[in-house]
Amino acid sequence: MPPVFAHGRLRLYLLKLLDEAPRHGYEVIRLLEERFQGLYAPSAGTVYPRLAKLEAEGLVTYATEGGRKVYSITEAGRAELADRGGELADLELEIRDSVSELAAEIRDDVRGAAGALRREMRAAASATAAPVEDASWAAAKEELRKARQEWKEQARRAKDESRRAREEAQQARRQAKEAQERAREEVMRIAGQLQEQFAKSGGVLGNLAGTWLGGGTTGAGTTTGAGPGTGADAAPGAAAETAGAAAADPHWAEDLTPTGDPARDLDRLLDRFRDDVRDAARDHGVTPAKLAEARAHLAAAADRLAATLRPSR
Repeated sequence: MPPVFAHGRLRLYLLKLLDEAPRHGYEVIRLLEERFQGLYAPSAGTVYPRLAKLEAEGLVTYATEGGRKVYSITEAGRAELADRGGELADLELEIRDSVSELAAEIRDDVRGAAGALRREMRAAASATAAPVEDASWAAAKEELRKARQEWKEQARRAKDESRRAREEAQQARRQAKEAQERAREEVMRIAGQLQEQFAKSGGVLGNLAGTWLGGGTTGAGTTTGAGPGTGADAAPGAAAETAGAAAADPHWAEDLTPTGDPARDLDRLLDRFRDDVRDAARDHGVTPAKLAEARAHLAAAADRLAATLRPSR
């Protein structure tokens, strides 16, 4: 087998052939021979076991038609082909180079054989005084003509295959680059939406006290407006209960893996806090008395968090 198909690359190229169209094993062997312009023809013992392994891995499937298995690529196979698009493009280029190298070797062999044949014919001609060409001389000339014609045909086919492989490789590289660009744009779009949501949720807790008590915010986390249990006048019991609740669950939100970005980690904690409060309200209900008490707790928590986040003087 040529080195171009080492380390599982024949497996990748089989997926490419089945992605083009469903095929049976003999057709796959014939296509490989055509792609190499007859310079390489894999055996059935090489192709069929690999098709069976691809089928066992769920990358291809087959249907029996006329007593033969016709293999088709699955969605899992297309996914692997897309993930290895760059490797497939490199493989196409290597196949082109391999075909060119094999054609060059054949061309050199043909040239060497033709040169040896010419020398033999000259020696035979000089060894005889008869100028008349006999049957062996005519046969030798015919063999030489056929060898030259075969070499020209192989060289032409190798050149055409090289050009086609280069074009396909360039197209595969463009498609892989476009797919990566689309994926990057989609990730950036989703990240922007999440960042916008985090920004909105970060402002919610900072303004809850002022919103619920009918007042506004002045500065970072300092609330104004009428109502019991707000700002610096919040009941000491409310702050103490908040601290006690935090101490009661030291493992709260430990499942959130740090990202290395403190601002983003704070947004995730605020989201978890909001979800926990909403879940509790949904599960247990909210009465006017509980709402008033929740206001006091949230006001105290907002003041404490704002004081924590303000730079120390």
